[in-house]
Amino acid sequence: MSGQVLGIVPARLASARLPNKPLYPIAGRPLIEWVWRRIERMSVLDHAVVATDSEEVAEVCRSLGAPVEMTAPHHPSGTDRVAEVVRRPAYEAFTYIMNVQGDEPLLQEAHVKAAIELVREGGWDVGTCATPLMTDEARTSASVVKVARAASGRALYFSRAPIPYKRDEKPVGEELEREPFLRHIGIYAYTRAALENWVAHAPSRLEELEKLEQLRPLEAGLRIGVAVVGAADPGVDTPADVLRVEQKLAELDAIPV
Repeated sequence: MSGQVLGIVPARLASARLPNKPLYPIAGRPLIEWVWRRIERMSVLDHAVVATDSEEVAEVCRSLGAPVEMTAPHHPSGTDRVAEVVRRPAYEAFTYIMNVQGDEPLLQEAHVKAAIELVREGGWDVGTCATPLMTDEARTSASVVKVARAASGRALYFSRAPIPYKRDEKPVGEELEREPFLRHIGIYAYTRAALENWVAHAPSRLEELEKLEQLRPLEAGLRIGVAVVGAADPGVDTPADVLRVEQKLAELDAIPV
């Protein structure tokens, strides 16, 4: 597979549901540290950096040996922050860009690879992943982003609402363990052209309503491919998520003594 991949972790302190999210302690260590430790070992990424407008976040990342790019504070989304970094001369040799969200401390390399391959091998403008919802709690939670996709794998819509909606009765547990009931995993692979196309548009009406940046390119006509992967741990969006992630880290024996 040709073309180098640049991984970028956009990290900002402003978060409505989890204050100072990148610095929020997970098992005694800041969230951004867990994310960085995860992606620095991924061979599918040729290089990775953290993009932030916070000197506090930058200081933590530098102490870990993570390359940091300081960005403007006004960006409406993580992808806009990623685009600012990608335009810099130091990164012009990279063909593909991977946006690794700063709230995915248990992200699997296989999922990152699946998103990249949708773009590099599948010809999609943007590649991302989804996993079965599994529970009715996830189906109805506004903090869990759902995605509906076509048979081709093309994303039709992303929402915090329960989609697709089963009109006649609530879906039973077995149904939630497979398509079409999918939870979106917040990672994005882009070609350079698709990334520039995405950020050339102002935040869209649906993006602002749902607070979901991926609705902007969808409204603008970009083709987003969605790979359905196996079990995936949730990201960190709420205090309840913090407890779940800490429990999972303990099960994996990943918490340093």
